[in-house]
Amino acid sequence: MCQENSNCTDAENGNGYQCRCLEGFQGNPYLQNGCQDINECVISQPCVGICTNLPGTYNCSCPEGSQGDGRKDGKGCTPIIHEKRFRSIDVVLGVSISFLLVLLVVSWLYWGLRERKISRQREKFFLENGGRLMLQRLLSERKGSIESARIFTDEELKKATDHYNESRILGQGGQGIVYRGILLDNTVVAIKKAKVLDRSQVEEFINELIILSQINHRNVVKLIGCCFETEVPLLVYEFVNNGTLADHIHKCGYENTLSWKARLRIAGETAGALSYLHFDASAQILHRDIKSTNILLDENFTAKVADFGASRLVPLDWTQLTTLVQGTLGYLDPEYFHSSQLTEKSDVYSFGVVLAELLTGLRALSFERAENERNLSLYFTSAIKGERLFEIIDLRVLNEGNPEEIKEVAMLASRCLRVKGEDRPTMKEAAMELEGLMRVMDRHPWVNQSCDLEESEHLLGERSSECDGILKSNASGNADSISNQVPFEIESGR
Repeated sequence: MCQENSNCTDAENGNGYQCRCLEGFQGNPYLQNGCQDINECVISQPCVGICTNLPGTYNCSCPEGSQGDGRKDGKGCTPIIHEKRFRSIDVVLGVSISFLLVLLVVSWLYWGLRERKISRQREKFFLENGGRLMLQRLLSERKGSIESARIFTDEELKKATDHYNESRILGQGGQGIVYRGILLDNTVVAIKKAKVLDRSQVEEFINELIILSQINHRNVVKLIGCCFETEVPLLVYEFVNNGTLADHIHKCGYENTLSWKARLRIAGETAGALSYLHFDASAQILHRDIKSTNILLDENFTAKVADFGASRLVPLDWTQLTTLVQGTLGYLDPEYFHSSQLTEKSDVYSFGVVLAELLTGLRALSFERAENERNLSLYFTSAIKGERLFEIIDLRVLNEGNPEEIKEVAMLASRCLRVKGEDRPTMKEAAMELEGLMRVMDRHPWVNQSCDLEESEHLLGERSSECDGILKSNASGNADSISNQVPFEIESGR
């Protein structure tokens, strides 16, 4: 029965119902259209501003130029105070944005000019260091291919070495610093950053680079490529991951890693690599810095001859070169040191020192030893002359090696260490002798066990005739056996 704009509630006495107009409406709720809207704007005038009547309610607003809720019982309306057109914050903001834009433009111009300068500098170094044109010319003369030596950019090698980070340094010496690098294809390489190169030797350097890039020998560290975009050329070699021979002979924690058989095999592999460089390469290559730190070992303890920074190519019609003396004290050929006449016998002498290291476990030069023992080559030859060889041999070599084998290798080392180069064997002869000794060991591995001199003397009182026969046959199978050795001569003044 309650009409629109009304509500219905229970009667107050509990019987029936009661109708009331909604708030904002007035009239008779029982009649149709009985509840009419109240115009509050006219009746009560609740606004101080603009009043707008709405069904059942109203709305107050402030006129333009003022602010507030427009209600008498509220905040009312207050005039708006106009802000200055240009506030200080706007000025600061504008100046800052302008400064940043200018800085951005200047930076862009600076880096653009810098990159241009670096690019020109790289081109300059590339041309000064020989560059691709010289490579192409020299390779065409040898009917080679530019792919035989990969040309790296400066950026490639910077990324590979994390911008030559100190944590990537593998080693450093007289010829430069060697870094561990990782190329984009995840190939691990050794990157050698050489010292400043004499510009007059650039063509000679390129010539050596091409020869070395064409060497393909399992016991020579492979040269992968180079970079000409830096002040000095950078060389990129294969990475050999098991340290140097010097580490495994001398470094604490490595002493027991090399058995006698492994030492003999490493010596044979090194001799074979040097023989290849001297006699079988397209041009004879003299290493000039053979030492235990330049013989790397891979995970299988295979020897890899490295560091050709001091190497020299020998023309086919020359027997010796006169050069500035280079090398490492303790390994340096005394004849070469005094005469500056470089021959392949200088490498033979250095190899003899390495052989002595393998046998004795002593460093080539040590000021911690007594004065007469500081130079290993002198100490070693003196021990042989005084028949004290087995007093200086490494304990593991004594325990594992056959005395006759040890003597044969020792006598080969002594011949390599002769003062006069003409009295030394060639690397080919040394390699053949070591190879023959390895073949005998592989053919008769039981010789080392059943023919040990001390064991035979303790168990049988004398060496068995069977062992004597084997040792004699072993000795006769080599060109320079113990029975045919010429006593080592030590010249005065050495």
